Amino acid sequence: MAGKKKPLVVITRKLPDLVETRMRELFDARLNVEDRPMTQPELVAAVKEADVLVPTVTDQIDAALIAQAGDNLKLIANFGNGVDKIDVEAAAKKGITVTNTPNVLTEDTADMTLALMLAVPRRLVEGANVLTGDKKWAGWSPTWMLGRRIWGKRLGIVGMGRIGTAVARRAKAFGLSIHYHNRHRVLPAVEDGLEATYWESLDQMLARMDIISVNCPSTPATFHLLSARRLALLQPTAYVVNTARGDIIDEEALVKLIQDGKIAGAGLDVYEHEPALNAKLLKLAAKGKVVLLPHMGSATLEGRIDMGEKVIINIRAFVDGHRPPDRVLPLRV
Repeated sequence: MAGKKKPLVVITRKLPDLVETRMRELFDARLNVEDRPMTQPELVAAVKEADVLVPTVTDQIDAALIAQAGDNLKLIANFGNGVDKIDVEAAAKKGITVTNTPNVLTEDTADMTLALMLAVPRRLVEGANVLTGDKKWAGWSPTWMLGRRIWGKRLGIVGMGRIGTAVARRAKAFGLSIHYHNRHRVLPAVEDGLEATYWESLDQMLARMDIISVNCPSTPATFHLLSARRLALLQPTAYVVNTARGDIIDEEALVKLIQDGKIAGAGLDVYEHEPALNAKLLKLAAKGKVVLLPHMGSATLEGRIDMGEKVIINIRAFVDGHRPPDRVLPLRV
């Protein structure tokens, strides 16, 4: 890139220092040092002047915003795997390439999924709060703080992609029986290695599982995939874990079923209207019925640096006239 004018790269949120430093070395990078979500006017100004926009999950890059982009904006290099907030089709029509950062968040997200899978039935947060609360712990009792074991239970995975498969590997090691529903059946070797049972019917799987793990992407087809009707199929002893996207579950229906004792509980890292949080979920958390995390499933330093490196590779490839390795096509979304 020596001798060439560096492209103006606008980054919408603060990234790890190592990533930002490399961005400044390679590009005319405009950083968000305050680390606050950009307002709509700020996003409009960014797309009008940037050569490359680096958005995150907090940014809505819809058709209306893309329509206001300047002629020089040719690449939207998403800092994240999910592109549900980017109108990829509108970008393609305007001649803007979209990239993402696949394959770097798989293991971290799978770790957090299993953590929630353990935390809810075993009442980990409730137990931890006993020691830090106002009342003194009275000591061990054989019938106090009883949870439910996960060993020997049936796990139903909704979405057997990279993350779903990584969750399955971990869960199998913990003694769970693996079941899954997916658009396509996984390879026989994968299925055999996990001793996994495939369910073509999501309804039939949901009705038979002890734990449901949501690991599919957010698309128009998966909006409220776990609808009120489908959630009602779950057993009263079942738990739901979601580290994918909040809008895959009808959150209000989930809340009501837990309130009514028709579902045992849930572990959630994502929410339908985040960052706004359903007040009813907070009440359920206070009662120990749900464990709530602030969208931190992939929040490791290593993972964020890996994401940043992917973004940089995509930008450099594009600027050098090559096809970015992680290009997202409209038909794939």
